[in-house]
Amino acid sequence: MTNESKLQSTIGLPQAIALYIGAVLGSGILIVPGLAAQMAGPASLLAWGFMTLLILPMALSMGLLSAKFPNAGGVSHFVTLAFSPRAGAYIGWFFLMSVPIGAPVAALTGAGYMTAAMGWGEESRMMLAAAMLAVGLIINWIGMKVAGRIQIAVVIAIVAVLIFAIAAALPQMETVHFTPFVPHGWFPVGQAAAILFWCFIGWEAVSHMSEEFTNPQRAAVKGVTIAAVIVGLLYFLTALATVGTQSYLAGDSDASLVWVISRAIGPWGAIIAGLTGIFICTATIIAYVGAASRVAYALSRQGQAFRWMGMLSQRFHTPIGGIAFLSVCFVIIMVLYGSGTVSLTNLIQFPNATFILTYLGGCAAGIKLLRGSRWGVAISWISFISTAIVFPFVGWAMLYPCLITAVLWITDRIRHKRTLSHPASTITEQEKATVRHG
Repeated sequence: MTNESKLQSTIGLPQAIALYIGAVLGSGILIVPGLAAQMAGPASLLAWGFMTLLILPMALSMGLLSAKFPNAGGVSHFVTLAFSPRAGAYIGWFFLMSVPIGAPVAALTGAGYMTAAMGWGEESRMMLAAAMLAVGLIINWIGMKVAGRIQIAVVIAIVAVLIFAIAAALPQMETVHFTPFVPHGWFPVGQAAAILFWCFIGWEAVSHMSEEFTNPQRAAVKGVTIAAVIVGLLYFLTALATVGTQSYLAGDSDASLVWVISRAIGPWGAIIAGLTGIFICTATIIAYVGAASRVAYALSRQGQAFRWMGMLSQRFHTPIGGIAFLSVCFVIIMVLYGSGTVSLTNLIQFPNATFILTYLGGCAAGIKLLRGSRWGVAISWISFISTAIVFPFVGWAMLYPCLITAVLWITDRIRHKRTLSHPASTITEQEKATVRHG
């Protein structure tokens, strides 16, 4: 291992598309359509339609920044360029400390679908979740070239199953299932839209891999656009199938997709849905482990994290220091969950505020850094405002970024008021000129 090595540019357009889809298309597609329909009835489709339209500016705001300023620091780097190294460091740590909790939650969620389908117990769920986390870590250790190819295969499998489920729902859809259209009034439609928002963030994660894009302009902008269209269509069509078949009324609303598949192919439907849950959550883990390990590398490179966190593998040129940090965090979280110290419900809420603050920071940076493009500034404003509206809904989860901020502040004082970063080490003269001239 050596700190002198550099990350290799191995991510092409297909891999970038797969990584974007994997980061955004999480387990929510199996759960949220039924929950939203239960809240707002058929009118929940209006919320889905609105969010499907909003998905493109939310995605492009991150894609344009990644294309213009490719860097392993991702959103943290954008904020550094736009505002200050200190602000960039805080945003970087917000994202980095989200993944140690978010990835185990994704693993436990995916494993839960499979164990429920097979009738296995909590022990099996823990083992399966641990295996999913290990796969994410190992694939990212081997390198993004391999990770990208595996991600492509996983995403193709996910899309295939979802298309099958949507097609299987068509014969079961009836016009009567869409009436009354607004059974609970209009307010629940707004509440549903707030919940759906969580399904459409994640674009910021892949920005941390932009330094490894073989062609940042093509992979970031074209890749994120294609991924946004695919994700938007899959979410909306899945919601349409859920409402059109009234599967959300057939049992648990969070198992509506399982019901649709089971109606089409019988008992095997639950197993297929369970495997789909594993694939979806593993794809998410791969993307976020890749992103977080690169944030750790970038923060260390800038003097804002321990030096060992910036170590790279001599063999694969991957951020092995960041991967080691995540490995330790995953073990701690899984032990806490396995011992009953924390529940999955508690864990789910912790990273909400930090993920949204990371995205808000990126959008705010886009407003400033993309000022040479009216379109770029406009979509950054749209993304910023829509994200800011949802932020108050995180509730007590705001305490988590406050805790991270306090720790960073104390660390800063212990270091005898040394700055958390050194601008000259992270911002190139070319980037400075780009920012100055828009």
